[in-house]
Amino acid sequence: MKTLVLVFHPGLNSQSHVNKTLADAAAELDNVTVRDEYALYPDGKIDVAAEQAAIEAADRIVFQFPLWWFSSPALLKTWEDEVLQHGWAYGSEGHAFEGKEFQVAVSTGSPEANYQPDGANKFVIDQVLVPFQGTANYIGATWVKPFATFGAFGITDEALAEAAKDYKELLAK
Repeated sequence: MKTLVLVFHPGLNSQSHVNKTLADAAAELDNVTVRDEYALYPDGKIDVAAEQAAIEAADRIVFQFPLWWFSSPALLKTWEDEVLQHGWAYGSEGHAFEGKEFQVAVSTGSPEANYQPDGANKFVIDQVLVPFQGTANYIGATWVKPFATFGAFGITDEALAEAAKDYKELLAK
């Protein structure tokens, strides 16, 4: 299975510990292509044709990003608005995602305990990510359970290494 990991972190190489480690682990796999979207489009001007071609060449698409204010970094929303075009991704002629898996790999600053009904955020991570599942449904992709790395602000080296190992195993399938 060919997997495309689209990483949306504006400071992947300078500010990210978790997403950088996960992206590097993913890039070690022969069946995975990792694209650092902020490095590709620092001006926010997305090459729609290049992104669509990358999607078409993949069997599984993974959006990887840090969770910010219960959502994604801005470039991911722009990417969705521009790349997921009517007639290509959806609509009577839009079939680009049919037969493809769609997944989110998200990191959170808070620990997993905060993402519980009785936790500080009141929602489990699957609830927070419902808009992405809705997108997968709308474009005809198969939604795959999200991969979450919790507690990025205080994650230990050992926990991050374990998360990277788990992520790599997931993507190798």
